[in-house]
Amino acid sequence: MIDAFFERLRIPDSCRLDKPLFKKLFLDNADLKAADKNALSEDVSGIRWRYTLKPSSINISALKDDERDYGEVAILSVDLSSPTRVKRLANFMQQAIPYPLLLVFQHEGKVALSVAGKRINQADASKIVVEERWLSPWFDPTTPTGIEAAFLDAVTLSKLPATNFYALYQGLQAQVIALIAAERTGQFQAASAKVAPMHRAALHKIDGLEREIAELRNALKRESQMARKISLNSEIKSRKDAIVQLEADLIGTSQ
Repeated sequence: MIDAFFERLRIPDSCRLDKPLFKKLFLDNADLKAADKNALSEDVSGIRWRYTLKPSSINISALKDDERDYGEVAILSVDLSSPTRVKRLANFMQQAIPYPLLLVFQHEGKVALSVAGKRINQADASKIVVEERWLSPWFDPTTPTGIEAAFLDAVTLSKLPATNFYALYQGLQAQVIALIAAERTGQFQAASAKVAPMHRAALHKIDGLEREIAELRNALKRESQMARKISLNSEIKSRKDAIVQLEADLIGTSQ
């Protein structure tokens, strides 16, 4: 099933590596908590380094400066026996590998994609800082919905920016974020560099509002005074209304 996804990317064979990676790489190169080690040990059944995009294998330039090192892009696949802790796995795997990285998780015929911007740690140039991490919804690349088919078309390598690897990765990340947004709006349109920050901002606000709603609902369960219950319900409704407006904004920025 995962091969169907890679076929849609249309990556040249010159970039193919297809070598296994051992879990020890992450044990040695990431500061793992006990919960991280458990997820790695119990949930991951296999890891492969599928492709490396670099100037010698594809006609795209590196971008290196004092802030970023986008000399190449790595693409890994991760087979999961359980998807429950995929977000935790994605977080420390992105931290362990210093290159801009596309992680393709696979479980029971479906895939989920992890992307994360990275920059050089200004206090220690030998280390990287992982910026925002984004994890796509799960989908079956062999039988995609209309939204998923549009996304797969948008991440075909030839349709991503090719100025340099930073531009390419930013383009890829923008499409993953647009897919996350489409899960709420029911619409997908290939995201431009201009639209991507708007998607990011709206999704962050929605996440924050949903956390607030969960806290308010917990408070409501504990509350005994009717006046306070009414007030809490009103606060929950105001946040739900704000989410509806943000979702409408997402549709507007996608058109």
